[in-house]
Amino acid sequence: MNTVMTRVSPCFIADYGLICALGEGKTAVAAALSRWQESGISPLDGECQPLSDGRLTPVGRVKGALPSVPQALSAYDSRNNRLLLAALAQIRPGLDALMARLAQDRIAIVLGTSTSGIAEAERAVAAWQGGEGIPAGFDYRQQELGSPSDFLARHLALTGPAYTLSTACSSSARAFISGQRLLATGLADAVIVGGVDSLCGLTLNGFDSLESLSLSRCRPFGAERCGINIGEGAALFLLTRERAVLALLGAGESSDAWHVSAPHPEGLGAEAAMRMALRQGGVTPGELDYINLHGTATRLNDEMESLALARLFGAAQSAPASSSKMLTGHTLGAAGAIEAAICCLLLAREMAPPRQGEAQDPALAPIRLARGDVPARPLARVLSNSFAFGGNNVSLLLGRVPAREEGASHE
Repeated sequence: MNTVMTRVSPCFIADYGLICALGEGKTAVAAALSRWQESGISPLDGECQPLSDGRLTPVGRVKGALPSVPQALSAYDSRNNRLLLAALAQIRPGLDALMARLAQDRIAIVLGTSTSGIAEAERAVAAWQGGEGIPAGFDYRQQELGSPSDFLARHLALTGPAYTLSTACSSSARAFISGQRLLATGLADAVIVGGVDSLCGLTLNGFDSLESLSLSRCRPFGAERCGINIGEGAALFLLTRERAVLALLGAGESSDAWHVSAPHPEGLGAEAAMRMALRQGGVTPGELDYINLHGTATRLNDEMESLALARLFGAAQSAPASSSKMLTGHTLGAAGAIEAAICCLLLAREMAPPRQGEAQDPALAPIRLARGDVPARPLARVLSNSFAFGGNNVSLLLGRVPAREEGASHE
């Protein structure tokens, strides 16, 4: 197992925006989280998509119209990039203020994705196979994995570093680490980090072929769990060195290199990433207020993640833990960023962590799952896990800056 530990300068979150199956924007998503606590009804209860053989699987689809891609950038027109524009609109005021005082080459962009515009490519191939020819609006750049960051840099006329990471389900969590390092090394004065993914047949049928897809709402850590639901969405963050209410306090990463698609059975890399994030942030396990679990609801992932947490915390785990994928679906390359945005909402609005919808499988290592209890104190430090194919593990430590250090409100 390979791990990396780097000293970094403080990294603050000036603003963030998100769109997913729970809604568009902070207010809509916060309201949906509150409804879940009260009703237990997930967006995954009402939307299904057919697989190649006609069976239906629940998906976390974004509802409503999305912004249009400008005509001048029509070669990049994909649902993926339209989701990105919806998240961008939410941070645009703060970004415009930064762009007014920073040079174009001092703002970097690091995004994560796993699908990019694959859905558009699927439709183009189907049209060609049906004798209609390639649709006039299709361009190969829509499906390139580098499309999100390239598109955003061109759209904003930014000339700083701009690149996309694709490490499967840890992609956009890793974008935070890259952004953190760009600031620490002085290569940028501000970084737009985040991720985006959109629903497509490739991922739905691909996970089904791996026997990892559930045909009912996913049940993270439950005895009846049988696989993931897939979702879509985007989240963007403005990272700077300027003090703000929220901060990336630490980050950990590791590589198991155990198996191309299965996690290390004992969760050794997952544990190493969590320990590294806590160490970098100078936080002990007992000082955490919430843990956003990767929690895919596959048999192997939940088994190894519970083992890793049990070793890290022992019987004294005080921080409640849950997986938000039962509400958004697994948004793959965007999951790390979307779940970090949900954690920021909990920190900023003093909300109770999403309650776990299922009783824990007694065969799993015991961990403390969130049950909807009102926290004894406002959340101050949360850990968010993202684990991916190939044993690529990332853990982000997010938190509120102490009152004596607070700057302007991020809301």
